Amino acid sequence: MSNKPTLDNLPGERQHIASFSGGKDSTAMVLRLIEENRRLDDIVFFDTGWEFPQMYDHIEKVERFICRKITRLKPKIPFTEMMLYHPIKKQSGEGKGKVHRIGHGWPAMTRRWCTRRKVYAIDRYCKDAVRYIGIAADEARRMVTANRMSKHERQYPLVEWDMSEADCLVYCKHRGFDWDGLYDIFTRVSCFCCPLQRIGQLRNLRKYFPELWAKMLKWDSEMSPNRGFKGYDTVHDLAYRFAAEDMQREFKI
Repeated sequence: MSNKPTLDNLPGERQHIASFSGGKDSTAMVLRLIEENRRLDDIVFFDTGWEFPQMYDHIEKVERFICRKITRLKPKIPFTEMMLYHPIKKQSGEGKGKVHRIGHGWPAMTRRWCTRRKVYAIDRYCKDAVRYIGIAADEARRMVTANRMSKHERQYPLVEWDMSEADCLVYCKHRGFDWDGLYDIFTRVSCFCCPLQRIGQLRNLRKYFPELWAKMLKWDSEMSPNRGFKGYDTVHDLAYRFAAEDMQREFKI
């Protein structure tokens, strides 16, 4: 993108930056922003290191389609290291500043340390820019949480356009994006190891991506203490459950 000042990019003007996860919603948002010639100074993708391999291929495909580079941010400390090996210091009370455990452990609804780091990193990069956030119209309730996590101005074009999640997927597919079939298997294609995804998604992950499932089992074994992956179940607990389900299906046949 040219650095030459234009009427939409004058010194002192606030930039407009799209937060891009690479999923169907943020992809549809970016494509339509460009198609409608809306101001878009930058597109930012935060690489957790836990993405599906197909996601990286998709991002490169989007770059070729829009003829623009997508800015990639990465955590200062890899998420896997933060989860398993990084010394965690106590933030308050007795022993403040001293290491009181090793590794954050699996993320959970009440300890979404990975999401916080992602939001903070994007905030630092974007500074006071206006953010475009890809929340679909049928998930507009998420805007409350999104606004609470950041004090910066946010706009929700998909809500403005009344585009649902299904609309976004159709919109992207009509433009040639299929994520190599990820959306034929999963309803969401964020971090493959996210404990907050539905049990059916985890079942499909084990079935269709055994190499990623094996990686999760390895991490699960190295985690100490292991406070559980989904609820009180570890990844190994889920593996036993899924294996038992397989045996039961075979027995019925």
